[in-house]
Amino acid sequence: LYLFLLDTDRALVLLEEYCKKLRKPEEQQLKKAIKKVMGIFKSSLFQALLGSFTKKATRRGTISHPSLPAAVAYDVLGCPKD
Repeated sequence: LYLFLLDTDRALVLLEEYCKKLRKPEEQQLKKAIKKVMGIFKSSLFQALLGSFTKKATRRGTISHPSLPAAVAYDVLGCPKD
């Protein structure tokens, strides 16, 4: 669970860095949407649901690598996964 929460933090950092690069007027709608997603990631409800999902999925063996939030951020931003 701790690693999963760290990946959420990593996703937030990536999204924050990307937001800083969005300065053109036509990019402001995207910036607003990303900030909304960041707010959801930071919410206590999301964190509680994430913790519950991670515990259940780990018990069932349905996830082997707890990095969904970071993977989503990488895909959205088009970053290479290292």
